[in-house]
Formats: sequence, C-alpha cells, structure tokens
Amino acid sequence: MQSIFKNIKGDRTIWAVIALLAILSFLPVYSASSNLVYVVGNGTTVGHLLKHGLLLLLGFGIIFGVHRIPYRYFKGLSIIAIPVVLLLLVFTLAQGTTINGANASRWVQIPFVGVSFQTSTLATVVLLIYVARYLSKIKDRQVSFNETLLPLWVPVFLIMALILPANFSTTAILFFMVLVLCFLGGYPMKYIWAIIGVGILCFSMFILVNKAFPGALPNRIDTWMSRIENFSNGEDSDADYQIERAKIAIATGGVVGVGAGKSVMKNFLPQSSSDFIYAIIVEEYGLAGGLLLMFLYMLLLFRIVIVAYKADSVFGKLVVVGVGLPIVFQALINMAVAVELFPVTGQTLPLISTGGTSIWMSCLAVGIILSVSAKRQEAMAQTKVVPEEEQNPLEILSEQL
Repeated sequence: MQSIFKNIKGDRTIWAVIALLAILSFLPVYSASSNLVYVVGNGTTVGHLLKHGLLLLLGFGIIFGVHRIPYRYFKGLSIIAIPVVLLLLVFTLAQGTTINGANASRWVQIPFVGVSFQTSTLATVVLLIYVARYLSKIKDRQVSFNETLLPLWVPVFLIMALILPANFSTTAILFFMVLVLCFLGGYPMKYIWAIIGVGILCFSMFILVNKAFPGALPNRIDTWMSRIENFSNGEDSDADYQIERAKIAIATGGVVGVGAGKSVMKNFLPQSSSDFIYAIIVEEYGLAGGLLLMFLYMLLLFRIVIVAYKADSVFGKLVVVGVGLPIVFQALINMAVAVELFPVTGQTLPLISTGGTSIWMSCLAVGIILSVSAKRQEAMAQTKVVPEEEQNPLEILSEQL
C-alpha cells in the first residue's frame, strides 16, 4: 500500500474527491439499475454493479497511467489525435442505425467486446487540448484572424459539425469551452465576437437546411425544438414526463431521503441510472446527499482552479481549465435538468452515472490535470536545473511544438 501511495503524484485533494465520487456512485447505480432489469429486462442488478465497478477500475487505471506522463507530451499527441477523431466521428455519423433504441450516430461499437464507445466525448477532450496547445503557442503575439483560421478554427468547426447532428448539447458545451479558452488565452476579443457570430449563423443555416430536407436527420431537429419549447411553455411531452418524475423523486426525498435502495421513481423514470441519477440520489439520500454531491464537484472545481493557477506554463494553465471545467459544467447541467432549471440535454453525471465512455473520458481529463499538478510538485522538489544536452529528446520536441 505504501508503494502505491509513493507512485501517486499530483494534487491529493483531487485524488480524494475522485475516489469519493466513485465510491459514492455504487449504491445509486445498484439501486437505479433495477429499472433496466425489471422494466427493460436487461441483465441483473449485480451484473450492472459489477460492470460499473469494472469501468471505474479501468478509469482509475487511465488516471494513474496518464498522470505519470509529462503533460508536455499531450501537445504533440493532440496534433496526431485530431485526424483520428475526425475519422471516428465520420464513421459513427455514417452508421445511421440504432443501438438499444438509441441513435447510433453517437456511438461506435468496439468489435469482440460488446461495448459501445461515444466518440464525441473523446473528440471533446482531444480538441480542447489542441486548442490549449495552439493558444499557448501564440501567447503574447499579435495575430490576425486569417492567420488563425486554418490551424485553429477549421479543426474546431469540423469537429463540432460532425458532433452536432447527433448531439446538440455536447456541441454547445464544446463551443462554449473553446470560447472560454480563447478568452483566457488572450485571443483578441473582436475575433471571439466574430466567431460567435459565425457559429450562430452556421447553426441557423443547419436548422434551415434540415427543415427544408427533413429526411436528412429524422426527428433530431424536431426533438431539440420541442424540448426547448416545452421547457418554455410547460407543455406535456416525453421530456416533460421525465422531468415530472424527477421532481416527484426529489420532493419525496425530503431532507434525509427515504433510504438506500428504497426509491420508487427509479421504476418509472427513464434513464434513472444515467441522465437522471441525481434525482434518484436525492430521493434516497435527501437534500443532504444532493448537497454533499454538489459540494464535492465544487471542491473539484476549486482545486482545478488552484492547479491551473500554479501551473508552470501557459499550456499547463489552459489545458487544466480546458479539460477540467467541462467535468464540473456537465455535472451542474445534469443537476439543473433534474430540478427543471434546464431543458433535458442527455448529459450524464460525471463519475456517478453508468456508462463507460463518460467515466473513461472524465478519468482521462483528471489524469491530465494531475499530470500538470505533478510537474509543479517535481519542480518544487528539485533544486538543480538539468542541462539542455541531458534532456530527453521527446521533451525538447514537445516544447518546440
């Protein structure tokens, strides 16, 4: 055990928060999975619990492996990964079928394993690292819009264009985070406003084209519009059905909840183990459980800001913000949907909800944050400067990139 702790680097508070979130996820997942077993007829509750535990175990393996990699290497890896995720997004979008009743243009099936992988979440992490790399490269330089168009905005809009048809909420979060990174990275504000205008124009044209040719993306545009309209008008719909059941679950929970495993709404609430697991948590553990969960995410946000502030390079600061903020942002959106402060989006609760892709990509992001934090700790521990001729050639290449 001592040797394990010796090899764990980085911010210990982040390690503790992530571990606590993972531990706290087991009982809600075990309880909510009864909906999949007895209502949908999919597997057993123990089977779903074991699967969730295995996904978390692999996720912590990702954290451990990634946090041992010097974060400078992610500069070069992001350049290599951009074409890969573009190909994956094209492949998943071209499938045009369904997986267990869901739109398959969000997932790619991994052969021989029977596990589906949501490529948009991988694309999000890769793109934000890529944007952080480019912004750190042009920091303190006067750049023109045309100069940044091809290396920065073409990859951004290509990836968002491939994610948008199947997943509007992920596209919106990604676009917002890219703008936040550009603002923090010192990108000229006049160009940021121009990009916002271009983004609104492109999205409007996308809606108009799909309205003119409704067979291209059946039901997707209508689903988005109806969710927003029903959220504004309070009309009945499938999404409203989910929200009403979520509010009943939250109201039933009270202050201390009805007890672990005693939720009633988990049998009536679709996606109770993923999109609406927060409502089940509040029903079973009450306001106290819901606030504890929110406190952990806010503590994670606080430590992310601290790590970003103390990072020893511009790239380190930007990459921590880029991959860290979406975790907390997604959690807040999931909670806001459950209490009807936000339209239904399909965003899961990071490290709590079931789903391998969400867990693994959150763990990948956490590993990168811990890598930056570990580098800071190593720099403080070392008292001598390594001569340039003794540096690893890969480190020199990463610094030049």
